[in-house]
Amino acid sequence: MTLVDFVRHGHELDIVLLASIMAVTGTFVTLRLYRRAARASETESLGWLLLAALISGATIWTSHFVAMLGYRAPIPVTFDAGLTAVSLLVAIVGSGMSFWLTMVVRGGAGRILGGGAFGLWLAAMHYIGMLAYHVEGPISWHIRDFATSLLAAVLFSTLALCLAQDRHRRKPWWLAEVMMILAILLMHFLGMSALHISPMEGMENGASDAAFQATAVTIFTASLIVIATGVSTALIDVRARAHTREEMRRMALRDPLTGLPNRADFHDHLDTLVIAEAGSRQFAVIGIDLTFLKEINDIWGYPAGDAALCVIGRRLAEHLRPAGYVARTGGDEFYAVLAFEHEAELHRFLEILRDRVMAPIVLAATSVSVGASIGVALFPQHAESRETLIANADLAMYAAKTDPIKHIRIYDAALGETMRNRSELMTELRRAVEFGGLDLHYQVQQSIVTGETTGFEALLRWDHPRLGRISPAEFIPLAESNGLILPLGEWVLWRACTDAKHWRIPYKVAVNLSPVQLANPRLPQVVAAILADTGLPPERLELELTETAIIRDKARSLAAIGEIKALGVSIALDDFGTGYSSLDTLKTFPFDKIKLDRTFVEELALDPRSMAIVRAVLALGKSLGIPVLAEGIETPEQLALLRAEACDEVQGFLIGRPGAFSDDAPEEEGLKKAAS
Repeated sequence: MTLVDFVRHGHELDIVLLASIMAVTGTFVTLRLYRRAARASETESLGWLLLAALISGATIWTSHFVAMLGYRAPIPVTFDAGLTAVSLLVAIVGSGMSFWLTMVVRGGAGRILGGGAFGLWLAAMHYIGMLAYHVEGPISWHIRDFATSLLAAVLFSTLALCLAQDRHRRKPWWLAEVMMILAILLMHFLGMSALHISPMEGMENGASDAAFQATAVTIFTASLIVIATGVSTALIDVRARAHTREEMRRMALRDPLTGLPNRADFHDHLDTLVIAEAGSRQFAVIGIDLTFLKEINDIWGYPAGDAALCVIGRRLAEHLRPAGYVARTGGDEFYAVLAFEHEAELHRFLEILRDRVMAPIVLAATSVSVGASIGVALFPQHAESRETLIANADLAMYAAKTDPIKHIRIYDAALGETMRNRSELMTELRRAVEFGGLDLHYQVQQSIVTGETTGFEALLRWDHPRLGRISPAEFIPLAESNGLILPLGEWVLWRACTDAKHWRIPYKVAVNLSPVQLANPRLPQVVAAILADTGLPPERLELELTETAIIRDKARSLAAIGEIKALGVSIALDDFGTGYSSLDTLKTFPFDKIKLDRTFVEELALDPRSMAIVRAVLALGKSLGIPVLAEGIETPEQLALLRAEACDEVQGFLIGRPGAFSDDAPEEEGLKKAAS
């Protein structure tokens, strides 16, 4: 008989169908668990491997014995319980060892060895089970079918395990399962067709032992429970992994502090919105940059700053619900998206948004307020892509920082041109710092009593090849806002010390420090390294600081100034009278000089109040033992008035204009001439 005829005419087809269902179900669960074991860590892999072996053994064994129940034997049949149990053990152990072999021996060789071993163990289980199949009559074996059954088991098992670990998914995911099902079913039915039983007259057909029937039902029920357990485990694993993936995705797209969407989610949301709203509705991309957050962190600690961020995030989310969207995209930056009909509606919304952000926040110990700069770009008026919308909102946000009243700016073409010019200027400034496009000029400082030169102030100059001379008032803030001020400031300090080292007369050189430089914790080490590198004596260097720079962090500033003065460098308080002008600052910090700002000197002869302020500052300096230098002296009248009030030193165009020096700077008269 052919194999198909053997199955059709030699079996109860409903029972064959049941055995096939068991094989299909168990195989899908087995290979899922096997793949899970292959991907798991070494510790977890063993557990998944044991479970896969258990389900695989139960599947093979149950399919075999259920199919044998459907075989129409021509004579009475019984089973040996001991050999039946051994065949189950062989199925489980063989499956486990075969799976383990594919993981121990890496690559295709391991899968081929494991697949071949699985096929042999499958055949061993079948023929041990056949030994437990006792019949009352003569039997014989067809060697061809026996060999074919072994070949089918090994071939299809090898294909199944090779496909099951196909990491590149070059084949359909279910193909491995089909190969394994063919291995199990072909092994069984080819093996059964190899058995030839001679019928005997006067004997009943099939299984005559009632105990056999009971055993068969027990086997089937127990196997169903095992396979059902495997199915449940696989389903639980699928659900757990899906939940884990969803949770990881949620965590990857959420800010852990505020619980708001993060930058990645904001980009996805904006991309989706740009596609969905193309040509239909307009919406606003709103950038919100918080100010004073650093001060809260410095004064009350980072927990207070985190609490403030959480409150602001909550306020933004509440204000934007249900139609809007808000994300935290950086340390102190939020971005919102809002659809609107009319710009007047948008303006009202933005003002309420600003007021809510800037409203006082009650913390455990105090009440704090956070400022905000809000920049807005509109879709589709200002841009139709995510990148350009965000860039334009950024430009508007930075421009809003210069608005002292509204703190809100909506992007326009003029702003874009201004910011692009600013960006180009920043690029060229960076190039000038790297390749030597900057220079130092020096302005003389003079004793008002003796007329002798006391030193020179180093002033940074940038002569742009295309734009001409650019004012420091324009490019210094640009360098401060982009982090370029640190390398630029170090270069200025090094160049000033190098020039002063070559002066024949050992005058002092005064160098201005930016607030950003003062905040750098490495500043004392930088000053010490430059002095050591240039060989300039520390007593010839004077660093000028503004009070605005000092009060940002008084404790840190005091520590830095103390370390710098310990080197022998003197410290001057620059622009006194224009900032906070706190007497506490003069009392706390060990200044060696006070520099009176030029705004008071300009109106000295015309405004009695300016004269009174100058007189008070000079008296204060005398009482504290700190010399005072007046800046901006441009007329003989100003000089005469300051001399009458016993000012210590002066500086200005009347005394000498800033000028460049050569490496071999001449004597004092030559220095004055070069400066003027």
